[in-house]
Amino acid sequence: MSTTIEVYRGLVEERLADWTKALPDDPLYHRITYLLGLPAKRVRPVATLMGCALFGGDPRAALDQALGIELFHNFTLMHDDIMDQAPLRRGQPTVHTKWNTAGAILSGDALLVKAYRLMGTHPRVLPVFSQRALEVCEGQEMDMGFETSDAVGVDDYLEMIRLKTAVLLAGALEVGALRGGASEQDAQQLGRFGEHLGLAFQLRDDLLDAFGDPEKVGKRPGGDLRAGKKTFLLIRGLERSRELDRTELQEELMKGPEVRDVQRMLRVLEELGVPADTEAEVDRHHRSAIAALDAVPAAEENKTPLRALADLLLQRAH
Repeated sequence: MSTTIEVYRGLVEERLADWTKALPDDPLYHRITYLLGLPAKRVRPVATLMGCALFGGDPRAALDQALGIELFHNFTLMHDDIMDQAPLRRGQPTVHTKWNTAGAILSGDALLVKAYRLMGTHPRVLPVFSQRALEVCEGQEMDMGFETSDAVGVDDYLEMIRLKTAVLLAGALEVGALRGGASEQDAQQLGRFGEHLGLAFQLRDDLLDAFGDPEKVGKRPGGDLRAGKKTFLLIRGLERSRELDRTELQEELMKGPEVRDVQRMLRVLEELGVPADTEAEVDRHHRSAIAALDAVPAAEENKTPLRALADLLLQRAH
């Protein structure tokens, strides 16, 4: 239920506010407080609390682990922005832009250490968190490798977003489940729900970047296309273009980003049926996520908030 989501988000925000207030008055932590203060949905820590409640645990007992998940997520954002040379994060200057790169690296490192401190308070969750954290790094490495590779297929892309995006949502649910008393097997089953949901979430994000309402998304359509980023849409579009001997997408990719005709690229993708293909892939992973949740041996009424979370993530317009 959306009410449950809001209650859990409120618990997370309250815990996060208390945590940031207790940080020392030092530039190392000013940068952390700034990033954590930017608008955010807190999906992963909310999922941690839901995983705990699913197995009958008190969600408040998992707040440290929920906070740890959120700190790790923000560590990845701080470092990703440096790697991507991104000037903005959620419409505001990125940390390395507002301060400097060296400071952003150091504050990101501190976030990682703080996340591990929180996770280390419960020995059952630490191995799961460590594995998922390592997989996120593996996904980022794949993503960087895609920039210089001409041989990236749809399966490669799906594996990359599984690692870079989906496994952390899976890990958040697993950690919450373990904190709620679930067996490792049952926690892994819930993790499969999170993994498929995370894949569907990222594919929906790709669609919104290209075809979303600019008023709702808050940016020009086709930003990933303008940058030549290898998303599901562009990879599938290039595959379809080769099958049909069409060259428009390649022609645009040979141009610099500043002169690339994104509207032309969007028209071609629609003509090739790529948005429909992407929607079908979103639906496939959504159905797999729900099937995985159905198979979790837990009370059906406890699953209702997780079903609502899945609907919220996949029906969003921004």
